[in-house]
Amino acid sequence: MQRILEPGEIEALDHNAIPRIRMPERASVFSNRAQRLKQLSAGNAIGGYLGLMAVLAEAQQQALNKLTGEPDNHAQDQARINLAHAHLMPLILATDQVRSPHWQPVLNQILGHVAEVANIPPAVTQLVARLQQTRANERDSQAEAILRNNHEIVDPASAPFYAAALQVVCCDLVTRFSERDVPLLDTPGLCPCCGSLPVASVVRMDGQSQGHRYLQCSMCAAEWHMVRIKCSYCDSTKGIAYQAIEDGSAAIKAETCDECHSWLKIFYQEKDPYLEPLADDLASVALDLLMGETVYARRHGNPLLWQSTEN
Repeated sequence: MQRILEPGEIEALDHNAIPRIRMPERASVFSNRAQRLKQLSAGNAIGGYLGLMAVLAEAQQQALNKLTGEPDNHAQDQARINLAHAHLMPLILATDQVRSPHWQPVLNQILGHVAEVANIPPAVTQLVARLQQTRANERDSQAEAILRNNHEIVDPASAPFYAAALQVVCCDLVTRFSERDVPLLDTPGLCPCCGSLPVASVVRMDGQSQGHRYLQCSMCAAEWHMVRIKCSYCDSTKGIAYQAIEDGSAAIKAETCDECHSWLKIFYQEKDPYLEPLADDLASVALDLLMGETVYARRHGNPLLWQSTEN
């Protein structure tokens, strides 16, 4: 009798297969982001803010390192994997993490780290003190609004800190699984690990990923493959075009779609081998301003930069 191979086994046989998933490197995901943010802050119009976000990313890495996770429960993890594959759903849902027992302790650790850093502007010191004193239910409400993209009630000043804690919790959960555990989704534009929208896409240049595009999750930092010249929102291959700032970096463009009138940044690692999608997205707000004058809309922003909805 011939045995039918499982998907993970089939992929293992093809050494030339395009990696479908790139899991975040738990030991360095946020420290690498912090290093890139520091690099990008030099000479940038929002250099001060990028420097603060570098401090925040360092705090995230420290908090993640302290999350040893709950005792291994292979049966529970396998049940989650089976459920995800059976229903073509993400392994976890970022929107569920408000109920995680970890997210507020992680937030407290991040706030404590930022508060101890020298040369933080007084306004930031006051903000951190306020967040440290904020009641748990109010924090939960803000976290829920962030995860649901409810801009009307999100406080733009505190949102990056809340989002940073939620990113740590999501990354912690996702990195307990392997690439072969991650299911295929009916909606290719959503992260198959945590169900969040991408912050940007990147054309990689390393190893088997050479020349292939990946979407990076805005929450857990996992990356998943999507063919190039295809809209990550409506899945259309029609009317795809690319916009860039004249005389700007060749490593970044805005990919636009005439079908749904959306756009998303795309980065090219061959043009800048050190780029990190979320950090580079944050540092390239000039392109966001340029695209704001067009008919195209960005469907999901950077979790570390929120805009006020007040006119």
